[in-house]
Amino acid sequence: MKDQRKKFKGSPKRFHPKVITILYEDYDIIVIEKTHGLLTVETDKEKENTVDYLLNGYVKKGNPKSRKCVFVVHRLDKDTSGVLIFAKSEQSKKYLQDNWKKATKTYYTVVNGVLEQKEDILSSYLTQNAIYRVYSVEDPKAGKLSKTEYKVLKESENYSLIEVNLLTGRKNQIRVHFSEAGHPVVGDKMYGEKEKGINRLCLHAAKLSINHPVTKERMTFETKIPAYFNSLLN
Repeated sequence: MKDQRKKFKGSPKRFHPKVITILYEDYDIIVIEKTHGLLTVETDKEKENTVDYLLNGYVKKGNPKSRKCVFVVHRLDKDTSGVLIFAKSEQSKKYLQDNWKKATKTYYTVVNGVLEQKEDILSSYLTQNAIYRVYSVEDPKAGKLSKTEYKVLKESENYSLIEVNLLTGRKNQIRVHFSEAGHPVVGDKMYGEKEKGINRLCLHAAKLSINHPVTKERMTFETKIPAYFNSLLN
């Protein structure tokens, strides 16, 4: 299988989506770096400007009758950038999702203010209300245990650049935990405040490690800290 994967060739460059960077591809998976502002999957309002749609066009090589397609394994919010993995078969999708707890995920974020604790674990029970807003509750039975490990990498008078290791993977976990700690993610219009001059949500899924669905080999896919994040602290 390893020899086969080395020989694998993806679709020609002319079929590569312009707004997606393909980090890795073989017969079983395709890993990309998503730009902020791009949906992972379609909604009632948006059908084509999504990673799912663009990658399906890529693997079909422009042939609408092709049966080739990609399968969504996990998602990133529209305004979050970073590493996304798609499967190329139902079997690979099922394996990855069934073993998702073994995956490790590292994010970079810029938050408002300077944190007193430079390294810590934020922990709470998260739930969501009728309008899908996530928040912490004290009752363990009313929410899901959520843990966010972080380390401050760099700070200025107004902002802190942080590396985050997700110890659990709940919806909006990073955004809620830092907001409730008094340091909302920069550009977060839901859990923070609107800020002049900020042009994106400062949350980036930088690193993902998984076991390959066929070879079972441990694989890590990594991207750089977005230049925009560093520019805010300079």
